[in-house]
Amino acid sequence: MMKIVFVIPDMPGGGTERVVALLANEYCRRGIVVAILLFAGHETAYPLDDRIEVVSVGNPSGGRIAARIERLRRMRRYYAENKECQIWAFSVMGAVFSVLAAGGRKHFFLVSERNDPNQYDHQRIRNFAYRFADVIACQTPDAVGQFPKKIANKAVVIPNPVDIGSLQPYEGERDRRIVAVGRLEPQKNHKLLLRAFAEFVKTHKEYTLEIYGKGELEGELKALAQELGIGKHVRLCGFSGRVKEEINSAAMYVLSSDYEGISNSMLEAIALGIPVIATDCPIGGSRMYIKDGVNGLLVPVGEAGAMAAAMRRIADDSALRQSLSMQGRRLREQNRVEQIAERFLELSGAGRGEESR
Repeated sequence: MMKIVFVIPDMPGGGTERVVALLANEYCRRGIVVAILLFAGHETAYPLDDRIEVVSVGNPSGGRIAARIERLRRMRRYYAENKECQIWAFSVMGAVFSVLAAGGRKHFFLVSERNDPNQYDHQRIRNFAYRFADVIACQTPDAVGQFPKKIANKAVVIPNPVDIGSLQPYEGERDRRIVAVGRLEPQKNHKLLLRAFAEFVKTHKEYTLEIYGKGELEGELKALAQELGIGKHVRLCGFSGRVKEEINSAAMYVLSSDYEGISNSMLEAIALGIPVIATDCPIGGSRMYIKDGVNGLLVPVGEAGAMAAAMRRIADDSALRQSLSMQGRRLREQNRVEQIAERFLELSGAGRGEESR
C-alpha cells in the first residue's frame, strides 16, 4: 500500500503547513497511508485526520551539531523502517535532511518549492539536494525559471489549493475593517502595511486594521503603530484557526509581502469575495490570480503610497467593490483541494484509481 511521508520543519500555523494539512487529510480520506515528519518541532496547528501519523525527530533549538546528527539518525531509522514510502519534502531543509538520511535507499522523492528560490541563502546546498529529487513542484512558472537547467528540467507548476469549505461569501454591508493574514516576519512587510494604513486613515478615520498571525516582529509592529499614531486603529490578532470566518465580512484584504510563493490566505480572501489588494511581488503568485482592476488590485512592492491609494480607491468606489467581489468569487471552483491533490499524485505515478493499490 502506498505511503506518503510529508517532511516539514513544524506546523505551528502558516501557508505551507496549511497546504500540507489539506493534502494529508485528502489522501487519508482516499485510503492512502499518510505520515507527517516534523524535523524542528512538534506543533500541529491545523486539524489532522486521526489516522495520520505525526512523527517528530527534532526540536526548534536543535541547531547544534550533536542535535543535527541525532535528527538525521532518527530520520534515517524512520526511512529504513518504511522502505517503500514516498518522501515529499515541503521545505528546503527537509529536502536536504532527507537526502542525507535516506542516502542509498531508493524512495520516490518529491520536493515542493514553497517560496522565491532567489531568497534562499544556501543555494548550492539546496541545489545539491534538489538534484536527487524525482520531481520538483513549483508554484509559479517564474519559480521554475530561477533554477539551474538540470533542476528546472524536472520541475512542474502546481498552484496551491483553494479551500474555504462550506463558508459562503458575506452578503451584508461590509465592516470598516482592513485585514491581513501572515506570519509577523520581514518577508510579509507588515511595516509597509502599517505605513500605508497610516496614510489612508487620515481621510478614513472609521477604518481599523487587523493583522492575523504571530512571529518575531510583533513587538516592533506594535511600537511602529504607536509611532505612526495609529495604535488605537490597529489590532494584532495572533494566529486563528478560524481566520476565514474572522475576515469574511471585512472591507478589504491586503497582502504587503516583498516576495511570496502563492499566498493561501490571499486566494481564500479572493474566493470569499473580499476586495483584495496585493503587492505584485516575486515569484509571480499574485499576478497569476489577480487581474488588476478586475478581481483585485496589484500595487508595486514596497510602495506605501500606492498601497494607500488602492485602499482609498476601494473604500470610495462602491461599484468597484461590488465588481471585485463578484469576479473574485469565481475562484471558488478553481484549484479545489481534490484537483491539486490529484495533480501531486500523478507526479508519483499514482493517479486516481491507483493510489491505494
